[in-house]
Amino acid sequence: MTESSAQTPPNDPEELSSNRLTKGPVLLLFQALTLAISLICLSFVLDITFILEVAFFQEQYFGLLYGLVFAAGFLRLPAYPGAADRPVPIYDYVLAAAGLAVGLYLFVNWADIVMRAGFIIPERTYLGLLTVVLILELTRRAFGWPLVFVALAFILYAIYRNVFPGAFGGRAIPWQRVVNFVYTDTEALMGIIASVVFGMVFAFLMFGRALFVAGGGTFFTDLSISAMGHRRGGPAKVSVIASSIFGTLSGSASSNVVVTGAITIPMMIRAGYHRASAAAIEAVSSSGGGLMPPVMGATAFIMAEFLAVPYHEVVVAALLPALLYYFTVFLQIDLEAGKLGLRGLAPSEIPRLVAVLKAGWFFLVPLAALIYCLFVIFLSPSKSALVALVVVVAVSFLGANRFTPRQILSTLLNTGNLMIEMGILAAIAGMIVGIISLSGLGLLFGQQLLTLAGGSAFLLLLLTAVASIIMGMSMPVTASYVILAVIAAPAIEQAGVPAMAAHLFIFYFAVLSFITPPVCVAIFVAATMARARPMQAAGRAMLLAVVAFVVPFVFVHDQALLMDAPWYMVIGEFLAACLGFLGISVALQGFFMARVSWPMRGAIGVAGLLALVPVMSVKLPALAATAALVGVIYALGRRHAADPA
Repeated sequence: MTESSAQTPPNDPEELSSNRLTKGPVLLLFQALTLAISLICLSFVLDITFILEVAFFQEQYFGLLYGLVFAAGFLRLPAYPGAADRPVPIYDYVLAAAGLAVGLYLFVNWADIVMRAGFIIPERTYLGLLTVVLILELTRRAFGWPLVFVALAFILYAIYRNVFPGAFGGRAIPWQRVVNFVYTDTEALMGIIASVVFGMVFAFLMFGRALFVAGGGTFFTDLSISAMGHRRGGPAKVSVIASSIFGTLSGSASSNVVVTGAITIPMMIRAGYHRASAAAIEAVSSSGGGLMPPVMGATAFIMAEFLAVPYHEVVVAALLPALLYYFTVFLQIDLEAGKLGLRGLAPSEIPRLVAVLKAGWFFLVPLAALIYCLFVIFLSPSKSALVALVVVVAVSFLGANRFTPRQILSTLLNTGNLMIEMGILAAIAGMIVGIISLSGLGLLFGQQLLTLAGGSAFLLLLLTAVASIIMGMSMPVTASYVILAVIAAPAIEQAGVPAMAAHLFIFYFAVLSFITPPVCVAIFVAATMARARPMQAAGRAMLLAVVAFVVPFVFVHDQALLMDAPWYMVIGEFLAACLGFLGISVALQGFFMARVSWPMRGAIGVAGLLALVPVMSVKLPALAATAALVGVIYALGRRHAADPA
């Protein structure tokens, strides 16, 4: 589906800024709120209160920022699409004031909240209830009903646990405790998601925005087109390549999305991809960065400690599965581009690489500065992004778009505007995470799924994958990995799986939780940047990454893919896996040179799956069948191309 035929999401910020917030006091109020969001986030990243030796909790930052985000959100987002062209109604001013009030209460009273943590205080109960209602309404306005229903399901489970049968039943949690916990606890709204969004994500968003204002977006667009423009779906392929390279260094899905997505998502949309597809491609590509050696995040170092092996052994074992992940994603993107008819550009439209580098080489300096700060002097990601931002401003004087005070103000305002959606997402995701933590649902799911496995190794792996994804929704990858490494890895090893494979299996699915609904952080970030519905983007991401969910089941039973075999077996098994995944990808996309019929899709899909089975009596015939079917489909596609009639 091309962008022209795609249904754009409601409440497009650009549309709203030209209608609902056009001029007058409401525009000035909105700009004041967005500027305040950026300046306070900047203060949080720079830790200004520490520099000034002022006693200040980071949760006070979060409370103030939530208040500003809620207020700005109700001013910008209409209650229904038809109201986008009308002035802001009185009820939205009232809701904006209420949103600001609940945030200011946390900002002013946080010290007392800490002193009386756990107490059910009436005023906080009603403010907590109001906050939950405001978050749900803002989520509905910004992203539609699906995410609201997901949040309501978790809330109702916590309050009515007593009506659930069996292990999932339990003592009901009073609604007063639920809303107090959501509103004031550091495992909910005031927890790690807020810290990531208002810190790292903000810093990278502002860096990306400044790079775009300085002309870096044009440079990287031209650079990407010169490298991949002649290929179908080129911008999406650039997303995969750029995300894998940056992910090799960062190991962070969220920062990967905001750094590469700021460039690749607009490119994909302009190339004809649906907004949700662009977000999905970027999120799936970026999430693989946590799997790509040499830097795979803190979890890989913990894994080496658990296994009592040198870190380089973890890197070696993780390399081929990571390459298979990106191979399947790249392959599906290519096939989808062919199915949608997204052809390459004409030679006259592709700029020369040398000319592009000569005109904008200096835009590579901020990226070099970012990498230097992150991996040489080990500065925090958020501060590294700000250093790179300063470098962007400096190198802009070498080009045509020099930074002026007006451009700096515009960057702050636009970043604050982007942070409205990010703040709403932080609130709804924090609420869901908090309720999962309060009810113990994440750990309960993991324990029960492992119990259900019985003596089946495959079922144990399947249930462990589900448990890892569910836990990954409610906690960071590292925490999810550590818990399952303790309670699940020993059982997997007892079923005959080597320790390295068992731990990589758990780690793999913990990372994939970043793109698995309902709490899929990478999807949320990418969808916000693409102005797409998160759940729609999540659905497309799951389709795009469905083959990636098969990769761990393959390497668990095939140690050659973990390089624990002679070199010729490693190469042979890797090529065999690529062929199997090619067959599955063709079956899923229904395209290879030309559209593939349903019977042929079914045949090559089954053959591709069987080619991944570790039993040689099944594997070898399946590989031969897959290769033969690929050849037949290729020949039919060539014939169709030569004679379309």
